[in-house]
Amino acid sequence: MKEVVQPLRLIAPQQRNPKAPLLVYLPGMDGTGELFAHQLGSLGKVMNVYCLTIPGDDLNDWDALTEQVVALVEAEVQVGDQRQVYLLGESFGGCLAIKTILHSPHLFDRLILSNPASAFKRQPLLFWGSYLVQPQIDPVHQWSCATFAPFLAAVDGIAPRDRQLLLQAMQSVTQKSSIWRLSMLRRFDVTEAQVRNISQPTLLIASGRDRLLPSFSEAERLARLLPNAKVQVLPNSGHACLLESKVDLLEIMKANAFLDPAEIAISS
Repeated sequence: MKEVVQPLRLIAPQQRNPKAPLLVYLPGMDGTGELFAHQLGSLGKVMNVYCLTIPGDDLNDWDALTEQVVALVEAEVQVGDQRQVYLLGESFGGCLAIKTILHSPHLFDRLILSNPASAFKRQPLLFWGSYLVQPQIDPVHQWSCATFAPFLAAVDGIAPRDRQLLLQAMQSVTQKSSIWRLSMLRRFDVTEAQVRNISQPTLLIASGRDRLLPSFSEAERLARLLPNAKVQVLPNSGHACLLESKVDLLEIMKANAFLDPAEIAISS
């Protein structure tokens, strides 16, 4: 198990509503949690949203990350009259969410996976190409992040300030940690039997213009395995869809009847 450089943290809302459901967001490869900012305005009105931050130089494996996430959520659930807990994982965070809910299913009432990187092994070019990624001098690394951004997101659907946020988030991860996280995706392994054991209502969000992963086919695959799943396809969105101006997660959840009306009524 790799040594923890800095602890993971859950960034809490400024004003916590003890009656509102809790939503825990697990970020993508950047680990900052900052790319969820676009969704906070609407979601924050009805839920307590907590964003996980993973230090840019973190070199923990799946088991260590999972243990830390579980400990953070357990500590939060014990505060106040906490109600339902929603677990949301995006891309890399989708893999972590699957690991987390399998580890401690009793903690979570609902699961949301947005373009989960569990599809990594089913993208041969990306999978085998990840073995070729090598450390670079810093200017080249910065340039590589800028060049890679259009593959990560449909930039035409992202506000200019959020495009800059995306680039900064990508550049905040050290090269060593980036290479390590790619190796984690190569080694991510959850059996179909394990996925079938996830009984919580699950919402699978798949982008039709994902140029990074086969997210639509992965959502279909997971939906066949999960006993209680719904699929929401965003036909014009890219991989980092939750950063896009026209994507409103709260509206997506409402459209799929994924919110407990009683919970939301109490929290409002």
